[in-house]
Amino acid sequence: MRVILAEDSTLLREGLVRLLAEEGHEVLAAVGDAEELLAAVAATPPDVVVADVRMPPTHTDEGLRAALEIRKRWPGTGVLVLSQYVERRYATELLTGESEGVGYLLKDRVAQVDEFLDALERVGAGQAAFDPEVVRRLLARSSHTDPLSRLTAREREVLAEMAQGHTNAAIATRLYVSQSAVEKHINAIFDKLELSGTAGYSRRVLAVLRYLGD
Repeated sequence: MRVILAEDSTLLREGLVRLLAEEGHEVLAAVGDAEELLAAVAATPPDVVVADVRMPPTHTDEGLRAALEIRKRWPGTGVLVLSQYVERRYATELLTGESEGVGYLLKDRVAQVDEFLDALERVGAGQAAFDPEVVRRLLARSSHTDPLSRLTAREREVLAEMAQGHTNAAIATRLYVSQSAVEKHINAIFDKLELSGTAGYSRRVLAVLRYLGD
């Protein structure tokens, strides 16, 4: 894949450049701020952008804003956002848009090379890839306000895997159940969350978004 990196830490940026090159990916550009990122994508749109959420000059949400702009202007470009911490608002903003070809990983996950590369490839293939810890935090609600309490423990596990962007086949493998069992659980989730008749939107995404807190 053709990749553009945006990370203000020179050490991490250069490490990712080397890792991606060794894996056979083409790094079109490696930049240190959001302005350079947008310019690089405009010059040569890549297959995937990997961008830190917090970048110069204010180190708040420049990277995320650039990622959302890229999704708007170049919808065919996948975006994998990296964050030091679980930031619910930022993850929610990514999910509330078109979720295909989008990912959100904690930076600690980058050190787990296989997981990082798997997420990158899924985003490049037009799928979603959300860090398990991010999903856990997004779905965490108190029992008296949590409509997810309607779901069984297994259905919650399936929903968490869905939110990470895994396909039905992948969920079956990860949970050691049959694919038909996964499909039954997903249908039950849609029924309990009253999404069975929903049209025009991804029910998989809505099943997660309905219960995200600010």
